[in-house]
Amino acid sequence: MQHDNVMPGGGLDTPEQLRDFAARLPGVIFQFHRGQDGHMHFPYLAGSGTGLPGIEAAQLEQDARHLLDRLDEEDYPRLMTAIERSARWQLPLATKFRFHLPNGRSRWIALRAQPEVAEQGVLWHGLMIDITEQMIEEARLRRLSDTDPLTGLANRRKLIARLKEETSLCNRHGTPLSLMLLDLDFFKRVNDTWGHLQGDQVLVELARLCRQLLREEDIIGRLGGEEFAVVLPLTPMVRCRPLAERLRRQIAAHDFGIAPGQITVSIGLAEYRLGEPQDALIERADRSLYAAKHQGRNRVIA
Repeated sequence: MQHDNVMPGGGLDTPEQLRDFAARLPGVIFQFHRGQDGHMHFPYLAGSGTGLPGIEAAQLEQDARHLLDRLDEEDYPRLMTAIERSARWQLPLATKFRFHLPNGRSRWIALRAQPEVAEQGVLWHGLMIDITEQMIEEARLRRLSDTDPLTGLANRRKLIARLKEETSLCNRHGTPLSLMLLDLDFFKRVNDTWGHLQGDQVLVELARLCRQLLREEDIIGRLGGEEFAVVLPLTPMVRCRPLAERLRRQIAAHDFGIAPGQITVSIGLAEYRLGEPQDALIERADRSLYAAKHQGRNRVIA
């Protein structure tokens, strides 16, 4: 016979049931205290995520540094700033950080907590949840949104965003910047003669060759079709042109798996003028590219 005060299918009527419930939670519920002297510790920890490799819960009850010392060096100051802001203004604490494991890997942790003034400091009540899989998926989607699926280069959206960043730096510091536009010559003939699959392979190989020949700081992307662009930070035209000529020669001499000499590029160059709109730089480089096509292709025009 069932008692009236006991609900079927579970319940949290006793301290034992509450402890069992907390231990099964997919994460960590906690109390975090920061004293007026700056000492930090976790008076309470519960949940399935409390089993941190190499750290005992009893250690964290005494000193939070056992956990904080395992944070990523980029995330640590951000977390400390968030704690200070939350304590000073009594605002909710909401942040995320990477926690390094003994095997060299790391996990992303999301933290949410509510502060209250406590004896000799501030006490937060909150929870931490492992969001590593979510962060991996977000990074994958971000790469997809920024990457040309065929060549693996930056796509047009990403390239224009990087160009905007670099022109902003130029205007702030007066540093040089050049833009290079490349277009494959007679690419329609390649597709018509050898097929679109071979044409795609040419684009993939061209992207690989450009990455190999360009400098690490140069930013290359596919604008669409057979047109590519390279943003060259800290590079005036006097340095950009020889680099473009070397790139043009190497592409013309490269074996793309079809008849020799069939793959060449025309290249248009422009150097950024301080204060000009980004579109004006692209338009000048595009005019140079058009001139290279008009003057016989397989050449560099600035």
